[in-house]
Amino acid sequence: MLDSSQAHDTPFEIRAGSFNLPVLKLISDNADAIADLLAARVRQAPDFFRHAPVILDLHELAGRDQVPDFDALLEVLRESGLTPVGVRGGDAEQNAAADAAGLALLSEGKHHESHPAAPAAPAVEHSQPVHEAVRPARPGTKIIDQPIRSGQRVYANDGDLVVIATVSPGAELMADGNIHVYGSLRGRAMAGVKGDLDARIFCMDLQAELIAIGGHYKISENLDGAVRGRPVQIMLRDNALIIQNL
Repeated sequence: MLDSSQAHDTPFEIRAGSFNLPVLKLISDNADAIADLLAARVRQAPDFFRHAPVILDLHELAGRDQVPDFDALLEVLRESGLTPVGVRGGDAEQNAAADAAGLALLSEGKHHESHPAAPAAPAVEHSQPVHEAVRPARPGTKIIDQPIRSGQRVYANDGDLVVIATVSPGAELMADGNIHVYGSLRGRAMAGVKGDLDARIFCMDLQAELIAIGGHYKISENLDGAVRGRPVQIMLRDNALIIQNL
């Protein structure tokens, strides 16, 4: 136990932390094919990939008697804006190669996986008055009453996410259910990340960098001026994002 004088002289502290990190499941180690697909995804939703940390899942490659060229893979990922931080799964030889490339070796319990679905093509937007009642919150709703700052990522697993504050640019909200923001939404919001196409996003001031429901994305450049800065709800109909004024 440190007294107050010793604490001031201590250059750092080690604390446990819990983070929700996206996982890139490698079906192939073909760096060229991965680069082509990532380039297409980045064109659809550049803000989603910018500076995003990512874990490489090697389960599909284990036992194939092949070791990925991690140097080539890391170059591809970084050029796409992603920041690879570690791997999970894989065999001993693959793990040794990942370790040599500077990647952390993660056990299944050392991170909390988020499940962002692959971005779909930009969807159609409509603005019209809303005549439906707000959907009730689900069991297990996570409520945040503090501002979400740039670089922070909040994930509501198997439930809704309610934020009673402002969401800053560069912040990220993710929920398996609905997202409610009782303030300005200036960051990214992804509802139904495990594939719930009935999920919705509600906010009092839409200025989002990116919105998504069930893998269907729209970036800020594609938001109509009629809904920007307004209280809205966002839903998915016929594979198109619909934005309605509240």
